[in-house]
Parts: sequence; structure tokens; C-alpha cells
Amino acid sequence: MTNKFLQRLLTVALLSIAGQFPQVACAADDDPKLARSILEKSDQIRFPQEGFQVDVSINTAVPGQTPEVRRYRILSKGNESTVVMVTEPAAERGQIMLMKGRDLWIFMPSISQPVRLALAQRLTGQVANGDLARSNFSGDYTPKIMRTDTIGGEQYYVLELTGVDKAVTYHKVIYWVKQSNFWPHRAEFYSLSNRLLKTARYENFQTMLGKPRPTRLVMEDALRKGEESVLEYTSMKLRDLPDKVFTKDYLNKLE
Repeated sequence: MTNKFLQRLLTVALLSIAGQFPQVACAADDDPKLARSILEKSDQIRFPQEGFQVDVSINTAVPGQTPEVRRYRILSKGNESTVVMVTEPAAERGQIMLMKGRDLWIFMPSISQPVRLALAQRLTGQVANGDLARSNFSGDYTPKIMRTDTIGGEQYYVLELTGVDKAVTYHKVIYWVKQSNFWPHRAEFYSLSNRLLKTARYENFQTMLGKPRPTRLVMEDALRKGEESVLEYTSMKLRDLPDKVFTKDYLNKLE
């Protein structure tokens, strides 16, 4: 048998057992389908694919300053359509962000026309607009399996996520996903110049809408020690959200 034929046999064998022994697939050449499957399954752990509502509080700490707490209500459908409503502070209640695809606007009661925003623009503390408005990685990034890591006796895929275009929230993300159940573990977020901006930890997994999901996300500044924002997710529930909900004319009817 020729070397080329033997190589084909080996590749087929590796791919056929990748589902039972995912670490083998990582040892072989990166399989784009496997990387995409891992990312999609992890996204489904973080948030449901159906229309849903969730409340988010963001507590931002900066050394030497009084901690700041802000609260939001998010309505999302298929992660292509999202509404983010400010619920606290009271002075900003009525401000609403609307996302369609990767287009994002903010509507304010005092301004007649919506203002266009970038997903990468800072919302508060370490949190960018896109962290709330568009939070699925599989829609915005091309994944590649870099390696596997062992952390606390558990095996993790380490994925490199590259933005599909410049409109995404981060240029690159390094993302750790537990092999046994596809739970997200941590992430590193990089700028266009490949500078590490911040890190994130996914914590406090609780069952919401039938699946264990991370209810706490801790985002830390990579350069300024002690600066972090903690996002707490509560009261997640499914909602029937017709397309008209995600239109400018409907925003004043939301509650």
C-alpha cells in the first residue's frame, strides 16, 4: 500500500472515533466541523436558541472608587435580534439598545433619532455593547481547535475564535470549553492589534430553562489590576417574541 493510501485510512479512522475520544481529534489536524460543533454546543449552554428574557445586573469595581451597579433586561431571539433595556439607574430608564444582525442602535427618550453604536464600544466597566446585545460566539467567529488543557483534573478544548469581519465585538477570542459537557470555562478577548484586552470566567452554573447555565460572568481588565465587572443573570424565561418586537416603532411598548 502507498503512503498516501495509508494516510487516508488513518484520517478516516481518527475522524470516526472523534466523538468518543475528542482529544484524538485535537491531536490530529484541526477539524473545522468538530470545532464548529463544540462552539455551537457551548453557545446553547450559555443561552437558549428560542426567544427568551433575562435580567442582568453588572457590578463594576475600580480600586479607590465606589462600586457601580447597573441593571438591564434583555429580550433575545435567535441571537440575531436583541433588545437591551436599562432598568437601573432610574435616570437612564427608557434607554434601549436594538440589535439586528450586527447592526446596533441606541434609542433615548430625549433624542428623536436613534444613534448608531459599535458592538466593541464600552457599555459600562469591562462590558462592551456586544457582550450584552450579541453574545453568541458561533455567529461571529470562525473557530479552530488549538489544543487541549487539563485544569483541575478536567479536560478542556482550547479554541481560537477569529472574527468573521471587523464589525464583531472582539477581533479574536481564546475560549476554554469543558470536553465532558461543553460548559464554557474562561475566555480571553483580543483587539485588532492582538493585544489582550480582558479575561472572563464563567461561574455559578445553575439550571435555567432545563439546562445548567453560567449565571455569573466575571470580566477582568488585562492591564489594570483590580478593575472588573461581574455580570449576574437571573429570572431567565422563554418568551414569544414576534419580529415586530425588534423594530423602532415597537420599542415604546416594551416592558
